[in-house]
Amino acid sequence: MALSLDDIQHLFDKHGAIAYSGEPVTQLQHALQSATLAEQAGASRELIVAALLHDLGHLLNMQGETPSERGIDDLHQYFALPFLRPLFPDAVLEPIRLHVDAKRCLCAIDASYHARLSADSVRSLTLQGGVFDDESARAFLAKPYARDAIALRRWDDEAKDAQRATPALPHFMQIAAGVALG
Repeated sequence: MALSLDDIQHLFDKHGAIAYSGEPVTQLQHALQSATLAEQAGASRELIVAALLHDLGHLLNMQGETPSERGIDDLHQYFALPFLRPLFPDAVLEPIRLHVDAKRCLCAIDASYHARLSADSVRSLTLQGGVFDDESARAFLAKPYARDAIALRRWDDEAKDAQRATPALPHFMQIAAGVALG
């Protein structure tokens, strides 16, 4: 079943107040902060929408708060894709699909990156396959949209500030409407 823009709005309205996996922000705050950071960085409209929706799989596949504490990898980076594929181009979908592997890659190529991860991100990293070896990191970096996924990952990591002000959801839903297919 494909999601519409109204369905996405409804998901955030209904579940956006849920805590974001052991972090001091809600799911909606995290999404808005990620999108705001992308917009402030001058990212493309598609990448801003990817930043907004990168964790939508958590809202579609509810596993309770902080599933990583219970040893669950909810595969959120894949879960939302079938619902979003009819609505958005690959420039939105691929950074979403790749943002978990971007964390695995960044841990391999940036010596200081792992030390900056939150406790939940470290816990989920293990569940998601751990740090890439050199060959896997090189293969990841060669993929289309890998650089966008890395940028998204860095905004994802930074989007956990309970005090950060952002535009409201309608601002970003308007951007999403502008990149939606058909």
